[in-house]
Amino acid sequence: MSRQLALFVGVIGIVLMMVVPLPPMVLDFLILVNISVSLIVLLVALNTKAPLDFSVFPTLLLITTLFRLALNVSTTRSILGKMTGGEVIHAFGSFVVGGEPVVGLIVFLILVIIQFLVITKGAERVAEVAARFTLDAMPGKQMAIDADLNAGIIDDAEARRRRAEVEREADFYGAMDGASKFVKGDAIAAMLILAINIVGGLIIGMVIHGKSFAEAASIYTVLSVGEGLVAQIPALFVSTATGVIVTRAASGEGLSAELTEQLLSYPALLYIVAAILLLLGLLTPIPFLVSGSLAGVIAFGAYRIDRASKAPPPPPPEATSPAPQTTPESALSLIDMEPIEFEFGYALIPLADPKQGGDLMDRMLFIRRQMALELGFIVPTIRLRDNLQLKPNAYVIKIRGALVGRGEVQPDRLLAVGGEEIEALYGTRTVDPTFGLPAVWIDAKDRDFAELKGFTVVDPSNVIATHLTELIKRHAHELLGRDETKALVEHVRKSHPALVDDLLGVLGIGEIQKVLAQLLRERLSIRNLPRIFEALADHGTRVKDPGLLTEFVRQALARQITAQFVREKEALRVIHLGPDVEQKILDHVQRTDFGDYVALPPEDIEALYRRLSEAKKPFEAVGETPIVLTSPGVRRYVYDLLARLFPGWVVLSYNELEPTVEIQTVSVVTVS
Repeated sequence: MSRQLALFVGVIGIVLMMVVPLPPMVLDFLILVNISVSLIVLLVALNTKAPLDFSVFPTLLLITTLFRLALNVSTTRSILGKMTGGEVIHAFGSFVVGGEPVVGLIVFLILVIIQFLVITKGAERVAEVAARFTLDAMPGKQMAIDADLNAGIIDDAEARRRRAEVEREADFYGAMDGASKFVKGDAIAAMLILAINIVGGLIIGMVIHGKSFAEAASIYTVLSVGEGLVAQIPALFVSTATGVIVTRAASGEGLSAELTEQLLSYPALLYIVAAILLLLGLLTPIPFLVSGSLAGVIAFGAYRIDRASKAPPPPPPEATSPAPQTTPESALSLIDMEPIEFEFGYALIPLADPKQGGDLMDRMLFIRRQMALELGFIVPTIRLRDNLQLKPNAYVIKIRGALVGRGEVQPDRLLAVGGEEIEALYGTRTVDPTFGLPAVWIDAKDRDFAELKGFTVVDPSNVIATHLTELIKRHAHELLGRDETKALVEHVRKSHPALVDDLLGVLGIGEIQKVLAQLLRERLSIRNLPRIFEALADHGTRVKDPGLLTEFVRQALARQITAQFVREKEALRVIHLGPDVEQKILDHVQRTDFGDYVALPPEDIEALYRRLSEAKKPFEAVGETPIVLTSPGVRRYVYDLLARLFPGWVVLSYNELEPTVEIQTVSVVTVS
């Protein structure tokens, strides 16, 4: 608060300096403050490692320029009104002019020209170009951050920090583009103020104070030049700092270290410079003492640099390296498991490296967006890493550290899958890693022929992305933990605060997570969270069983389930379970403290498996997934049983379908 108050008072005081007369002693103090501040700004700019480390510079440039102009107004008032601007201005004017007003005036004009035409003009152009290029590069930088996040190279916090840094960089260079105009205007104002001081001083000295032209010219020229110098020297410092800031590239080192490392990296070139200086001293009227001394200094410096570059590097310290490995905290990171890992052999590196044209990282980002839209579930960051223990073309996919899928792709070929005349294709026979269908790796030139034969032709990255997408759908319920559930609940709270408060009043995060995970297990989207939470809040007061709560939620999502499984203007083809089968399953439900499960005798399971295998043939003939239709009370038990016998089947109850749905019974499964 004290710093803010000091800033407020300082800025207001600068403005008041333009209208309130100040005594010469105060002017002396403020002029020295101006010189000191400008010198500090220049030194900080020289020591800054990256432009954003001095991000306050554009605002500081405005304040220092305003302070300098306010000083110009105050000193001009004092010079014209009292024929004095303080001891500092008089000292500067007397020292530079030295009895020759014309010389002092020329020196001042040269300083202004250097600042205006050289430093300020160049800094202004560099700032303008840097701002334009920075804005043009923003989309690419954002995509690179998303790619690193998707690949697991950085976490969410680091991605947010990098995005904020990109935005700050754009804001900084945009501000510098405008702030450089302050320095340009200051240089123009300095010349005008000098002319006003000299002309106005001559008129006031001769008319009001009765001085002769020579006396008035002597007094006011010295004061005007002195006032111009005490303003232009700090302005030159600040404009130089502006040029240093806008021409600096982020390197992690200060300017002095960079100059030493880059300018003196070639000692052989320094020997050439020393030899040229010696020749100039011998062959031209240039004093040999001067050129020879400088040549000796440069040659000696080159010798020292050459020796230092050839010296062996010092051995690394031994005491510091093993220390981190012995601490208990360092071992904790070894037990962490990534939610999703994609490991691949070295031959697949070009698919994952954007610099080599690989688009696998972009595919991973697309998968996360696709899962968010299809399942309403935010897939955790997919960690990509190469594994030299795998075959060159092989890859494995892990969920929570457990292997869930593997495959091989040929990065220089295309995969043809789905056709019937597989013998007609020339290539390497294989099996589609996602669905296990016969496939062939073919050359790119055979793509058109394969598509004419009815094959679907995909590139290696698409093969991997499809496999990964299918495995994420299959194991989405394993990826949804309590932390992820809490994040979803807090997201819904933003738009439905009363609903979330009611829900958390009857159910905990763990119970909500179990229901959502069960929905994902059966590949139902949880995107309509408000509707799901309403059903849980309605039934959670009297039901605590997650399985039964899931059934109530599924019934509340009847419209969504109908849209997912029923094609428009077509009947829903189903397998009906007979009442005797449903009753047998209910009779063998075992209720324990760890949940309910079906414990059918082995002979009944074998008979049910045989009848269901016969019932699924009509669906396989047309490439459809079998759908089993049951009564609401037995649906979850039937699903648990069929999930072991026929993974991937869909089990629906009558209450989960819209009343207008037309149902076509393909088969009826009974006990006998």
